[in-house]
Order: sequence, then C-alpha cells, then structure tokens
Amino acid sequence: MSSVLILYTGGTIGMMQDPDSGSLRPFDFDHLYQHIPLLKNFNVHCDIHAFDPLLDSSNMKPSFWAEIAEVIARKYESYEGFVVLHGSDTMAYSASALSFMLENLNKPVVFTGSQLPMGVIRNDGRDNFINAVEIATAYEEGTPLVPEVSICFENKLYRGNRTSKVNAEHFEAFLSGNYPLLAQIGVNIRYNRESILKPNFRKLKIHTALDTHIAILKLYPGINRQFTESVLQTGDLKAVILETFGSGNAPTDQWFLDTLQRAIDSGIIVFNVTQCKGGSVDIGKYETSAGLGRIGVTGGYDITTEAALTKLMYLLGEGFSREEVIRLLGTPLRGEMTV
Repeated sequence: MSSVLILYTGGTIGMMQDPDSGSLRPFDFDHLYQHIPLLKNFNVHCDIHAFDPLLDSSNMKPSFWAEIAEVIARKYESYEGFVVLHGSDTMAYSASALSFMLENLNKPVVFTGSQLPMGVIRNDGRDNFINAVEIATAYEEGTPLVPEVSICFENKLYRGNRTSKVNAEHFEAFLSGNYPLLAQIGVNIRYNRESILKPNFRKLKIHTALDTHIAILKLYPGINRQFTESVLQTGDLKAVILETFGSGNAPTDQWFLDTLQRAIDSGIIVFNVTQCKGGSVDIGKYETSAGLGRIGVTGGYDITTEAALTKLMYLLGEGFSREEVIRLLGTPLRGEMTV
C-alpha cells in the first residue's frame, strides 16, 4: 500500500457547509474516508498534517513556506508523495517557492485546492483532491512519475513554478502560458513525460532562509518619476522585479532610465519580467528595451512574476554575491524558465 501525507494549510478546499446554520466550518479530516468514500478504491493510506493555525492563502508568508518545507523534509522518507491543500489565491507563489526551497526533490509534491468548499454539493474540491492523491503516489518500477512540485487543478497538472492564477470564478483557475501541461486528466491520466523533471536521486536539501527585501514595480502608461523613485529608494532594497510590457519593453524617457541606472549603480538588482502571461523577455528586440540592456537590467526570459519573486528570495537568502545572483537569475534551476 502506498502512503501519502496530506498537508492542510487552509483555504477553500478545507471548508464544509454546516447543515444547520449554512455557514462554513473547517473540514473534518479525521473522517476523510467517510467524506470521500472513493478514496477506499485506491490502495493508498492517507495521513493528515493540519497546520495550526490554518491560513487563508491571502495571509501566506515565507515563514509558513519554511514550515511546509520542514514538514516535508522531516517526513520525506516515510511517504511516497505529498499533497499540499492550499488556498488558490497565492498557490502559484507557494508552489514556486517550494520548488526552490526543496533542492534534489525526488518525490511528488502536489499542490491543490478548489474554487468551492469541499462540503458543497457542486464543488471542484473532491476531484482535485482525488487526482492529486493519485498523482502523488503514481510510481513506475519504483520511480515516481512526477518528482517535482506541481499544481493539480481542474483535470490539469502544471509545473508549480510555471503557473499563475488567472481566474477567480471558473474552476479552471490557473494558466501555464509558457510551458506544457505535465499531465492531462480524463478517463486516464496522460503524463507528458518529456516535460516532467527527471529524478537525480540525490539527498534532499531544504533552504528556508528567504530574503524579502524585494519590490515589484509594474509599469503602466503614465508612470511618473516620483512613484518610480519612491519604489527604488525603499530602505534596504536589494532587488526589483520590473514588470514590463510585451517582450520586455519600457518607457524610453531619460528620467526613467536614469532612475534605474542610479538604482543599479547602488547595488540593486533589476530583473525584467514581462506582464504577459505568455511570451518571453527579449532585451534589445525593440528600441524600447535596448536601453534597459545598456544600463544593466537583467532579463528574465519567460519566467512568471511568482517564480521571479520566490527565486530572488531564495538566491538572496542563500547569501550569494550580487554577480552570482545575477548569473543564477539567468540559469534555470528548477525548470522555472526557458533560456
């Protein structure tokens, strides 16, 4: 019998509707097989680790990511896989963070959640949960089929650090605009084996020292000098994610380039990430991005904002030099970008 550890962090999937009051209350995971009898058809034993207190995903923070990583590391040898139940709003951030924090991961860590509570009649939580458990325990000749951090939602399996939440109402809430699905779930689960990371069979290492001295500066038509300077002059700032237009384009106003240049000269890393959900940064393709390259802005290729933020937290937290951080930003570490 396979065994999987369910880590319940909070979120919509873990709520049930009280039959008397109609209000939502936490799901009773002690009676998991009673609520989801289909699980009895799997040759899988599920253990539950519920965090206390539970968090709405809007309150998610790096210290909680560290707790998740530490539980997985502590229980790593006891289970074939792990399912993380998590609110959908910040799931892409958490999955991205865990991908960097869990170095040499050789077992499935599957994030899932739902748009409607598990205890509501018409909900997406039951299928998401069952699919996640099946994927977390899917092995072939002793080797896991998906030995990486993934997100399972609405019959699709995504690489966690390639994913963004794009819809707050539809069951199909996530998008991976620059990377193929890891699996498509229908009558059977069709794994896209060529797109799944291969295990390296090295010892798991966790990294929980995350540095949050990072800002995100999203460009918009009419952005002004005062606002831009206020962001770049934030105390103890080490890096800025510059969310640009299209393939990495930005205003060519001299004040804008001069402001970025001063920040770079002061030691701040400026990481260029496109606002588009599909496509890649190509500094120099257009004149509107060539100036960024000349002043030392680092291109992020097709990385998502969620992965860019958590990758920077990880690299800065490891204490690398500025030059090494910049080099590693342009290097795929966990399949988070295509160079």
